[in-house]
Amino acid sequence: MIITFVTGNSHKVEEAVAICVPLGIEIVQNDCGYPELQEDDVAAVAAYGAENAANRLGSAVIVEDTGFYIDALHGFPGPYAAYVQDTVGNAGILSLMQDLGDRRATFRSVIGYCEPGLDAVTFEGAVTGRIAYQPEGEGGFGYDPIFEIDGVTLASMGDAKNKVSHRGKSFEKFADWFLVREVL
Repeated sequence: MIITFVTGNSHKVEEAVAICVPLGIEIVQNDCGYPELQEDDVAAVAAYGAENAANRLGSAVIVEDTGFYIDALHGFPGPYAAYVQDTVGNAGILSLMQDLGDRRATFRSVIGYCEPGLDAVTFEGAVTGRIAYQPEGEGGFGYDPIFEIDGVTLASMGDAKNKVSHRGKSFEKFADWFLVREVL
């Protein structure tokens, strides 16, 4: 079973492969891109992207969209997490958080799966943690060095990250659904 993952982010592909390949789902990357809705709901963004890519490529695809919601910043950067990461990065987020005591944050990941001519199906994973006071860890990417769960950043978790991360949870939900669907 081969699924095309439409993304330009090789780190996301590595995480998807680590979760899906042991289950018998082969992931191949296609960096063809898709129009991204400017929408507050990451599920709507993922569904729209998956439908567009599936119809354009003429094959089943998955896309993944992530939101990063910081409580003290009223949910900022939310679905614009990638743009904020590219513009101000972790240093900018830590600067915004400098004098704030409430450091709670939630990562949301939504996988959109679609076949040509059909509506997308979405799978969400979420994890709540805290913004660290300084970056820690050598692994991961994006906000991983500043997002911690039980005092450990995602960047410090190594392979264990996929067991607890938002993306790991959304890919597990997708894989469970996909495998049951293939058996039927």
